[in-house]
Parts: sequence; structure tokens; C-alpha cells
Amino acid sequence: MKRIFLTFTLIILAMLRPAFAQDAAWVQIEAQPSLNAAEARARAYGAALPDVNGFSLGGGWYAVALGPYSGEDAETVLRGYRNEGRIPRDSFIAFSASFRQQFWPVGANLLDVTPLAPDLPAQEPAEVVAQAPAVVEPAPVLEAPDETPREARASEAALSRDEKKDLQVALEWAGFYNAAIDGSFGRGTRNSMSAWQEANNFEPTGILTTNQRVALFKQFNAVLDGMDMRIVEDADAGIEIVLPMGAVKFDRYESPFSHFESTGKVEGAKVALISQAGDQNTLFGLYDILQTLEIVPLDGARKRRKNDFTLVGENETFISHTEVSLKDGHVKGFMLTWPVGDEERRTRILGEIRANFTRLGGVLDVTAGMDETQRLDLVSGLKIRTPKLSRSGFFVTSAGIALTTLEAVQSCTRITIDGDYDAKVTATDDANGLALISPNEALAPSGVASFSAGSPRLKTEIAVAGYPFEGALNAPTLTYGMLADLRGLGGETTLNRLEMNAMSGDVGGPVLNKSGAIIGMLAPKEMKGRTLPAGVGFSIPNDVIAALLSGAGVSAKTAQPSPSIAAEDLVSIAADMTVLISCWE
Repeated sequence: MKRIFLTFTLIILAMLRPAFAQDAAWVQIEAQPSLNAAEARARAYGAALPDVNGFSLGGGWYAVALGPYSGEDAETVLRGYRNEGRIPRDSFIAFSASFRQQFWPVGANLLDVTPLAPDLPAQEPAEVVAQAPAVVEPAPVLEAPDETPREARASEAALSRDEKKDLQVALEWAGFYNAAIDGSFGRGTRNSMSAWQEANNFEPTGILTTNQRVALFKQFNAVLDGMDMRIVEDADAGIEIVLPMGAVKFDRYESPFSHFESTGKVEGAKVALISQAGDQNTLFGLYDILQTLEIVPLDGARKRRKNDFTLVGENETFISHTEVSLKDGHVKGFMLTWPVGDEERRTRILGEIRANFTRLGGVLDVTAGMDETQRLDLVSGLKIRTPKLSRSGFFVTSAGIALTTLEAVQSCTRITIDGDYDAKVTATDDANGLALISPNEALAPSGVASFSAGSPRLKTEIAVAGYPFEGALNAPTLTYGMLADLRGLGGETTLNRLEMNAMSGDVGGPVLNKSGAIIGMLAPKEMKGRTLPAGVGFSIPNDVIAALLSGAGVSAKTAQPSPSIAAEDLVSIAADMTVLISCWE
């Protein structure tokens, strides 16, 4: 497990060996002009490499180095990691005399210890990104004499405030601490330390020794065993990040995404790096687009600010967490997708990703992935969320209340009007297959249905307005036919028989006469378990519809007698009142 606290464990264990300071050599990989920056870089390298340490150089500079090693081993480490691209090309050999006080890992002091034997992966440079490095198994040297309470207090005093907060976080995770994470070791923290010591068969002194801190952090990091947290530098996307390479592997580019798919170790685990040039409009547009994708479920927190946004989506299968920000004309971020039921590991991995996300120069080429198969239901390789089914409907009031078929609103977790407006069912007629739905916020439709008074005339031309392809076209279409009978095939007075070739997406749409007045609503074609032949359809007549509307307290608009209108006028009337009703899971 290549984690910060495991590196801490290895180094502290090394402290327990006999000291030969004159032999210690180091591989210095970075120097930073601030302690905070150096700590961040040490943490990032510690997620990917063993033996990571941080030292003050003096003059306000801080070094990140690997070691301690013998001179020969340090040369091997330098050559191996540099050839693999895991450390900078300008890394070099340094010796203990170059360093002052150690600031990383917590409480360590390795300037007077035995050089460690390096733990290098097999020398296969072409495969190093995909291969998980060997898991380091520390020698069982914790049986060596532990610190006295006085020595433990002295080593504890050397901890920074952030390092003390780390201890409180680990104690909280272990279930022994439930107060503020403030880096202040008061009575609450001491009591939690005592409780943890007692539960782990140590003397309950309330002061953790170096070995005990190692044991606590080892427990804390056990959840990430096998995740192979390591630094990934995506030069094409201009992003450096720590990813669980035991769970995901790079798969492809599809601008603006760099896709990492599951290795199979954690079913459903995915990461997408996001990188594109743009401005605030680009950022806000991406925010809207991502919410149309299946990988961002509807349930979850959303927060959009001036220069960044966060999207959390959760369903019964997975959770996705997206963070994107705009800086210097570059829109960059990440999306982590993880299966539900693995919350501790997910939040720990998310924390490492967030803490180690670094912007590099450049953005992903807008043409990346353009040779991939293009589909209307995909956005850069991510599937757009689509409804379970869609049917037609039409407005019956000026506030946006709509009538549709009952089959369009059954077993839905969400109902929408025209894909954008959430709605709820307010009344149904189960016997005749009618449903009345109201938008969650009042709408102002361009047109409202006007119902014809009296019975329609047989053998007259009629038209049905609807969405035959369930929304694939962005406007309703008219399908023409004839009113064949004022009864159903079995003599039902609650149905009118039509001669026309309507499609399933048209069901729920208005049936209009040649003057543009409503004479019914298109009913499903399946009757009593039988699918009827082409050219046969049914509509639910106005008197049945009127009963539902009246019972729901809705006043229907009655059409005034008028002559036939031109075909283009009929199309306009139908388009203004007809809507797409979608049922979402």
C-alpha cells in the first residue's frame, strides 16, 4: 500500500535500527520555497513511492527526498525511478549533512539511522504505469523496546498542528474521538488515546509513542490496501493527480475527458479527468451538460459558483462526485465514480484525489477521440440519461396542467414535461387510461386545448399530434386519419375507433378535427392483451375526458363552431398545445 502513512510507518521502523549516519545517502527529488508546498509535494509522492521524507534546507527552502540508503543503493534508486519517469530528471544524490530538521513524516528523524534497502519495482519501463508496485511488508521490528512516556511526549511535541490533526482524524476514524479536529491535545484527545491504547493492548497512558502512532496510521490506511494510490501525470490533459491505479486504468481520450475505466478489482470504479479551454460560459455549459448524463444521477448535492462547481449524483448502484474549476482560461477537474456500499474507501480516495489535484500547462486537444464512434446518445463517450419511456400529452389549462395516457406516468421516479419541467400526477382515470399531471412550477403554454362540443361526425378526416419517436424529433408531428366509428370493436362507448397509422410515442396526444378542436385523446393500441393490426387505432372521447377534468376541478375550454382551417394552421395549433411526457427511473 503506497500511502503517506505507510511511508511514515516504514521510516519510523527504520529509526529503530542501529545508526550509521555516515553511510546515509538520499535521492533529492524536489525543493520548495515554502513549508506548505513541500508538505503537499511530500504527501503526493508518498502516495506513490516508499521512503519519502521532507527536510529543511535552510534559507526558507525545503527538500523532498527518498531514503536513507547506502551510496550504491541510492544510485540504483535514482537511476531506476528516473528512467521510469516517476521522479524528475534533475533528481540527484544528497547526503545527511545537506539537511536540517525533518518535517515529514510526522515525528520522524532519519538523519541518524541505518540506510534502508530500496524497494524498487521490476525494471520494465514500458509497463510501469499499468503495473502495481509490490506491496511493502515491513519487518516486525515493533517488538523492539518502545518509548518511555517522557520520550513519547518529546516526540509528540515535535509534531506540527496539521500532523496533530491527522492523529485526531485517525482516532476519529477508529471510533475513539468525536470532538473537533483542531490539533489541540486536550482532555478529549488524551482520553481517546487512552481508549485506543487499551483496545490495542498498550498501556493506557494517554500519550501515543512513535510505534503506537505507526500502528494507528497502519490501521487507518488498511482500507486502501490494493488500491495502489499513485501519482498520475496526464501531460495531454495538463493534470497531475493521485489515482487508485489498482482500481482504474487509462482507457481513452474523448475531449474534454480523459477516461480511466475499472480494472475489475472494484466493479464500477471510474475516473474521468476534465480538461478544456474556455471561460465562465464554458464552465456553466459543462455544468448543465454533465447533469444530462447517466453517470450523474439526479439525486445529490449541486453547487455552482462563479468559477467552479461541484456535482454529486447517487442512485442505488453508484455515487459520482465531480469537481471542476476555471482558472487562467482553462476548465479542469475530475469525476470519481464508485459503487455504493464502499463509502469509507470512496471518501478516503476522494480526499486523496482532491488534495493532490494539480494543474499543469495546456489542455486536452479538442480533437482528441474524434475517431471514436459518434452517437447521439453519447457526450464524449459518456451516455446521456434517457427516460424509461416517453409519450405525448397536451395542455388543458393556461397554468400548464396537461392530459396524457396513464401508461406514461406509471412506476416513475420522475415525470417531466418537454424534458425540462418536473411534474406530478394529480388525477387519474384507471379504467379509461387517463392521467392529469401538473407542473411543479406554473408554466405559460403557447396554446391550450379547446374541446369540441357534441359528437364528432363519422368518416371525417382527423389528425393526431404527438411525438412518434419519443422525443428523437424536437417538435410534434401530425398523423392524419379518419374517424371510423364512435365505439370500440366490442361496442364500447368509451372509445372511438380510428383508421390511421399512429405510433406508440403518439399515445396521449390530442385528436383534432379539421377545425382544430379536440375530439379525444389517442389511446394505446393494445386492447385486452391483443395487439391490433396496422391502420387501426382508438381515441378516448371528450365526455370521458370531461369527467376526469371536472372531478379534478379543472375547467375545460370549449371550442366555438368554425369551418375547416388550412393545414399549416392546424399544425401550428397542434404544436402549441402538444407536449412530450417522459417517465424516468
